[in-house]
Amino acid sequence: MSDQGRIVLAGVPLGNVGDATERLRDALATADVIAAEDTRRARRLASDLGVAPVGQIVRYDDVTEVRHTDGLRDRAAAGATVLLVTDGGMPSVSDPGYRLVAAAIAADVPVSVLPGPSAVTTALALSGLPSARFCFEGFPPREPGKRRSTYAALAQEPRTLVFFESPKRIGKSLEDAAAAFGADRPAAVCRELTKTHEEVRRGTLGALAEWAAGGLLGEITVVVGGAPPPRADDVPEPAELARRVSLAEAGGLGHTDAMRFVANAVGVSKNVVYDAVVAAKRN
Repeated sequence: MSDQGRIVLAGVPLGNVGDATERLRDALATADVIAAEDTRRARRLASDLGVAPVGQIVRYDDVTEVRHTDGLRDRAAAGATVLLVTDGGMPSVSDPGYRLVAAAIAADVPVSVLPGPSAVTTALALSGLPSARFCFEGFPPREPGKRRSTYAALAQEPRTLVFFESPKRIGKSLEDAAAAFGADRPAAVCRELTKTHEEVRRGTLGALAEWAAGGLLGEITVVVGGAPPPRADDVPEPAELARRVSLAEAGGLGHTDAMRFVANAVGVSKNVVYDAVVAAKRN
């Protein structure tokens, strides 16, 4: 393997080409291979930056990632510099890249990163919500039932949460989040970050769900405040816990998901809810 062969992950502008670094310009101009989530966007970015790539530009997206990973790794192992770019932000963060990095590491192929913009940290900073500890959850499931279960499992997460969401699903997604986290939970919806029509709307999940009910345009990042610590005197009696599980099941959740939903909503372990359901059946 050549000492110069490597995989390079490059963070690219979210929308404002002025955020590109000189290192990104140099990498686009000199890489032997540019693996791009969208080859047209990669060529447009290079053109906007006044760069004429000398390397081959190949498609590397969700559809082609599995079948192209080994080939790109092998080209790097043979001495090529393979530059990976996505449509915006950092590869591997809810975008292609993880498989290629894992394959390169397994084959002892060097991997490096050109730091750049990130929608996750940009939205977090703009939200005004606590940022010392946070977790990124990517895109919530498309299916309503799975999405509600995902939110239910996160209802008592104390860290600030960051999600991506489709503009078509944002209204229903916020509605489901309000139901799981509480309509009064603080949140922010960040749309078209760094672009001409950038918008940040802050408020409660209930208010934001009403605002976005008809859908929004553009790329969207949602930031949700973490759950406040539960108070001991807020925990319902076992019979009430069992009743809430029954209601959750009647609403469409499976038995296990219903218990998890109630446990997260109340702030107790699932074992406490399980014991309550067993006791209710005995009685």
